[in-house]
Amino acid sequence: MWFAHGRLLTVLAWVALFILPLVLSDWNAALFAQYVTYGIFALSLALIWGGAGILSFGQAIFFGLGACSMALVTLGKLPLLGDSAWVGLLLALIIPTLAAAVLGWILFQGRALAGAQLGIVTLCAAFVAEIAARRWDFVGGFNGLFGIPPMTGLDGDILSGFATSYVVLGAALLSYLIALAVLRSPLGTVLAAIRNNESRTAHFGYDVRLYKIFVFALSGALAGLAGALFALQFGFVSPTLIGFGLSTEALIWVAVGGRGVLMAAFLGALIVRSSESVLSSALDQYWLLALGIVFVATVVFAPQGLLGNVLRLPSPRRFATPKKLEEKSRSVGQVEPDAK
Repeated sequence: MWFAHGRLLTVLAWVALFILPLVLSDWNAALFAQYVTYGIFALSLALIWGGAGILSFGQAIFFGLGACSMALVTLGKLPLLGDSAWVGLLLALIIPTLAAAVLGWILFQGRALAGAQLGIVTLCAAFVAEIAARRWDFVGGFNGLFGIPPMTGLDGDILSGFATSYVVLGAALLSYLIALAVLRSPLGTVLAAIRNNESRTAHFGYDVRLYKIFVFALSGALAGLAGALFALQFGFVSPTLIGFGLSTEALIWVAVGGRGVLMAAFLGALIVRSSESVLSSALDQYWLLALGIVFVATVVFAPQGLLGNVLRLPSPRRFATPKKLEEKSRSVGQVEPDAK
């Protein structure tokens, strides 16, 4: 079974990602860092979609809030907070987290929305958020905000594309480990139960609403982190970053990679984003149609995504049967004592 090698393949994938900038030019390393930023965004969606069954078409709301938070601080539009990128990063984590928690509190109370209904409501929320951003001059209005200072090192010098790629890779690895720790913890087990049968999970006494709000808020924080890194790399933010267009793209990335496996979703974003430039140059204005066909084909013929089965990790040790635990103990020469 492929999942038996999922752990090794995941480690090798991360090693390859950290080696890759060493063989790229500075410009390509900077481009690679941008793709990794989108990968963090995909992780935030995979956390709630694959982990808890929450299908959100509004994930870009939190990405855009993170980007705007970073822009407003570093451009000096919030004088009381100064203009430090570190303060901007902190605000880019706090604001999307709070926004996701409030939105989750609204969406998941009472007879909570789920499935297509939840998707439609979050789609509408993203549409409203984009219109609001276009009409709010404080965040740049229709034109957005420009001139955001780039990433700098501790000495104040602007980071090269090579250095930027490793900063973003470090943030991506940390995000992955946090999301993975949540999904493989007892909390993650409850989230999986909610994904599979929310009513039954609630019947067992779990406060389903609080669990969903928590993971929704955490996904908002990860999306906000991605947005902040985006603002520092691209130097601008626009209302489209908060709209449903980017949210829909993220759904394609995660579905193509594999929504049930974090690493698969992360690599799906890198694969699709890097393929878009090739498709756009080869197919001109028809490249979006080709991307849509790939998405539909993946959903129909590979529901687990292109990499889902390949990178699937073994179940946590607590799910192993007593027989499997005994066999594992004997294989290392240590038989566990009888439970009695």
